[in-house]
Amino acid sequence: MRLTLHARGPLPADEVWERYASPARWPEWAPYITGVDCGVTRIRTGSAGRVRGPLGVSAGFVVTAVDEYAGTWSWDVVAGPAQLSLDHGVRPSGAGTRTWLTVSGPAAVVLPYTVPARVSLEMLVRRRS
Repeated sequence: MRLTLHARGPLPADEVWERYASPARWPEWAPYITGVDCGVTRIRTGSAGRVRGPLGVSAGFVVTAVDEYAGTWSWDVVAGPAQLSLDHGVRPSGAGTRTWLTVSGPAAVVLPYTVPARVSLEMLVRRRS
């Protein structure tokens, strides 16, 4: 199954990109990520590591593509037998940003993931109070 989600918000595209590009910042806008173990401070093709979630759940990942100029990046995430491929993008939109996420994988994983993914996209493009 392949599904694309979109969000728009007031943060500038360059700031949103920086939130994507730094794995240490992912928990700021993705509330289900409690930590990231990765050997780099900025994503690049081939970066690998683990994202930690609630209740000790973790998933391995490999960044498969990064294009800073285009504001896009992709990664594969594996947790047990489930694997997802995720493509992210950021573009300026008026005074703010438009972002999207395309998730590909088994429907039994993609569909439940849409709720936390939508929340995260909204948090990514908005200032936190």
